[in-house]
Amino acid sequence: MSEEKKGFFARLKEGLTKTRETIVRGIDSVFNGFSAIDEDFYEELEEILIMGDIGVKATTEIIERLKSQVKENHIKEPSECKQLLIDGIKEQMRVDETAYDFEKKQSVIMVIGVNGVGKTTSVGKLAGKLKEEGKKVLIAAADTFRAAAGEQLAEWARRADVPMVGGNEGADPASVVYDAVSAAKARGVDVLLIDTAGRLHNKKNLMEELRKMNRIIDREFPDVHRENLIVLDGTTGQNALVQAREFGDVADLTGIILTKMDGTAKGGIAVAIQSELKVPVKYIGVGETIDDLQKFDSDDFVNALFDIRMDEEEA
Repeated sequence: MSEEKKGFFARLKEGLTKTRETIVRGIDSVFNGFSAIDEDFYEELEEILIMGDIGVKATTEIIERLKSQVKENHIKEPSECKQLLIDGIKEQMRVDETAYDFEKKQSVIMVIGVNGVGKTTSVGKLAGKLKEEGKKVLIAAADTFRAAAGEQLAEWARRADVPMVGGNEGADPASVVYDAVSAAKARGVDVLLIDTAGRLHNKKNLMEELRKMNRIIDREFPDVHRENLIVLDGTTGQNALVQAREFGDVADLTGIILTKMDGTAKGGIAVAIQSELKVPVKYIGVGETIDDLQKFDSDDFVNALFDIRMDEEEA
């Protein structure tokens, strides 16, 4: 395993400390406190998972899977269920290999989400990651409403050493997208990353604006691979799910970037979102530097949550 990945795993583990205290401590107390596997045992487990922001739908599926495996394998001891439960959570979060197909194709990635979730930062970090992988990247600053959004993105573009189009406050976002698409085609760019405005208070405007941008991309760049990634703040728990649903009404979501996972007690939301929306978490962020955004790996996430060491997993 690479040093970078080990370092990220350590930061993720540390970041999930508060979530671990909520979920894992509760789960352990159930496994240690019950001498038989009965309805009360399952109910307790269910309550802990729901309280840990894993959500009703994901929890129900995890518990149902556990029940059938317990029955199938004639398991009698609660302690023997723990690994099955961990595997069930991993299964619930598994990201399909095809999730990163955009890396192999010429792509346009629109990054959406409310203000304050780390959207602009995520665009910058993603640009840096893709550039490191040898991709030719272009950033479009189509968030023209928020003062300083363009400057902030320009700073990230400098750090990632990728060119940027737009960034003038008050400009028409659709015209920024038009210019960016023209530039991407002319320069033979692999990935065009578009930062968008994060206003949810007026959904009608937002919808219209995103539709307009989409129409331009459809018309000007018909064969390009499309991604709509929503950035969600891990510290907001169930609220992140509400935001994802709202944006899901506006855009066809293809993936989630989950930020601020360092220090949240609501890390279970990663499981809930994937289960409720059937949209995969593709990236997870645990800090401020470019390396602090990594591809999401369900095994790593659940191992970090349950404090399972990497070498144990690989043994």
